[in-house]
Amino acid sequence: MTQFMRNTDAFALGMEGDARLRSTVVSIVVLDTPPDWDVLVDRLERVARLMPMFRQRVVRSLPPAPPRWVYDQDFDLRYHLSRVKAPAPGTLATMLEMGRRADMDEFDHSRPMWHVTLVEGLADGGAALLVKLHHALADGIGGVQISQLVFDLEPEPRDLGPLPPVPPVSDEGHLDALWHTVKYDAAGMSRWARRIATSTPRTLLDGVRRPRATAGAVAGTAASVYRTVRPINHTASPIMQQRRMIRELGVHDVPLVALKEAGHRAGGSLNDAFLAAVTGGMRRYHALHGVSVDELKVTMPISIRAAEDPAGGNRITLMRIALPVAMADPVARIAEIHERAVAARHERSLPYTQSIAGGLNLLPRWYIGAILRHVDFLASNVPGMPVQMYVGGAAVRMQYAFGPTIGAGVNITLMTYRDTCALGINADSGAVPDFLQFQECLVAGFDEVLTLAAPKQPPPRRHREAAVGRSARPATKDAS
Repeated sequence: MTQFMRNTDAFALGMEGDARLRSTVVSIVVLDTPPDWDVLVDRLERVARLMPMFRQRVVRSLPPAPPRWVYDQDFDLRYHLSRVKAPAPGTLATMLEMGRRADMDEFDHSRPMWHVTLVEGLADGGAALLVKLHHALADGIGGVQISQLVFDLEPEPRDLGPLPPVPPVSDEGHLDALWHTVKYDAAGMSRWARRIATSTPRTLLDGVRRPRATAGAVAGTAASVYRTVRPINHTASPIMQQRRMIRELGVHDVPLVALKEAGHRAGGSLNDAFLAAVTGGMRRYHALHGVSVDELKVTMPISIRAAEDPAGGNRITLMRIALPVAMADPVARIAEIHERAVAARHERSLPYTQSIAGGLNLLPRWYIGAILRHVDFLASNVPGMPVQMYVGGAAVRMQYAFGPTIGAGVNITLMTYRDTCALGINADSGAVPDFLQFQECLVAGFDEVLTLAAPKQPPPRRHREAAVGRSARPATKDAS
């Protein structure tokens, strides 16, 4: 009944002594009408019974063991699910203000770290779900997996049958906590011994057969680990340097097919086009303030989720890379970003993510803060649902996700829904004091990249006099 936190999640939780480094995720689900309340209650109760961490709280362990997940004896769905009437004016801006406040509000760690608010009475007759959860409960893909328990593919809610049984809860004392820690440490030593026993002979044999290649591989892995954990002493941006506890939220919608096509035409992917649009907006924002910058440092989540991993949970690692900003040509910028992003996804340190996080958890908090606090921005691309979704009979119009800044100046999260890329912008007001101007620059950056997807113009028709001696054929449109 006890499960230790993954080292990466323990790392995020340990940072929260500094409010600027909290790992709170906020999502706004816009609905066309209020959903059936009883159906919503039923679906979220199922989540809490089938997904352990949604019914568990975090309990500290004796170092070096990470904190543990234990079932909350006092779990009450009424604490985690509430129903309110939208304050005036009842628009999307109202929901963004509610989301902004939720993002800045700290979790009670003595309870499961999530909350859902149904907001009814929006001005257009619609409603919205305001979802707040700790990143340890789910990453972007994990959140989409969990949502499949809540949402339907048809307006009529599915009949899911009786509720699953309530998980049994045991009362733990201090000796139980000590015993769990001892077992965790013993298991860790056993895994370490097995790894040494199996890898050392292979490494020695490779060293005899291919000494230079083996030495190069070891050195390459060590260099990759260092790139992952080395502290950053200053922000690359000369203007986005301050960090505060106030957040500003904004949204923007982009056509999915057009953004993907823009990436492909420049030799990249949807994610490359997304990053190129963000850096294009960053270039404009810095120019607005009379400064130029060659590169900015970005933290980019990379999924390490395996097919056998259970639904939900957090299965990402964070990689820091420098992205080109001064490149005005969007085609060249996409191509350069593509090369750098591919290199980041093939870092040798990726298989050692949990071990690296476990080591970082033993270091002083000021060192860890230095790793995070000077990152310029975060950017995350989450593949969402490609079809129309419903909840309690209400159609989902759009869903926006707002990832945590965790020390960076701004987090820009792209979540796809049907044919739209829904952008959630979460900005630190210290780094971005003029949020509306920043948002305008970001929109212009996306418009710039989207021009690459515009239909190509057909070549001009040949003049009749130019086709003497040949049959003049009308020019055909480019199939692309």
